[in-house]
Amino acid sequence: MNIIFAGTPEFAANSLEALIKQGHHVIGVYTQPDRRAGRGKKILKSPVKLVAEAHGLPVYQPEKLTDEVAQKELAALTPDLMIVAAYGLLLPTAILDTPILGCVNIHASLLPRWRGAAPIQRAIQAGDTETGITIMQMDEGLDTGNMLMKVSTPITKTDTGGTLHDRLSDLGSNAILRYLESIRDQQPELGEIQNKDLANYAHKLNKQEAAIDWSDNAHQICLTIRAFNPWPVAFLTVNNERVRIFEAEVVSDTIASKPATVLEKNKHGIVVSCGKNAIRILKLQLPGAKAITSQAFFNGGKDILNVGDNLNTTENDLGATLEQS
Repeated sequence: MNIIFAGTPEFAANSLEALIKQGHHVIGVYTQPDRRAGRGKKILKSPVKLVAEAHGLPVYQPEKLTDEVAQKELAALTPDLMIVAAYGLLLPTAILDTPILGCVNIHASLLPRWRGAAPIQRAIQAGDTETGITIMQMDEGLDTGNMLMKVSTPITKTDTGGTLHDRLSDLGSNAILRYLESIRDQQPELGEIQNKDLANYAHKLNKQEAAIDWSDNAHQICLTIRAFNPWPVAFLTVNNERVRIFEAEVVSDTIASKPATVLEKNKHGIVVSCGKNAIRILKLQLPGAKAITSQAFFNGGKDILNVGDNLNTTENDLGATLEQS
């Protein structure tokens, strides 16, 4: 089959690499235009583009696919199938209808559970115990197409957004290879219709929601910390400076006190009261420094996060903190 691949981040690059290694005929790769990123604002190629160039594949980077010129360019490739994974651009009807077998998506959720931009992190944040990959026939809706294949994986109590992303990336590349194998000698099936009543929207992540809400219960705060590791990373503010929190655990046997109050500070961690129970911070990062364990922080003798301090973030604190990020 003549296959067009469309994707942008590392999650998608893994699937493209698998397709190439398996010998599938990828005739073109679509990815987001190069963007400026990082403190130096250097122009960076997407992970998918780097893989495509390494294998000598033609790369296309239109700003949008609603443009008639871009649509004609894609149609001229005469694709049998288009495989999409975290591409970041909406596919209009003209594109969806171009490949003979349509367009399929590698989606990082057991649909219809989480539709949208951040299904991996939202699954952890919601306390889900299972997630997976859905190979989906794309239609005009947002992740609303028929489900063609599913592969599941448990969400462990130690999974972070990063560890789950990497596992699902591997599952996704294996799933698309299995799907292509299943349709090699026969017409693909129509798939299973999604139950829209079971769908949730996985909103795109942003830095502002990473500010810890101490009025929430300790269990939910720990879920959010895990979900937002390694990005955007949950944080608290001290003297208008952001302290990132990478790892924490629930402490249930604490004395009731005002949320955001530092209850303990020792080599075992920093205990902070929440709306219900407390959390013990186990790994953190001070401004301009590397992430360290709570024991290393305690041994360093920093005069912040002391017992009795209250860490409630004001609007002014949050605004200053986000400007620094």
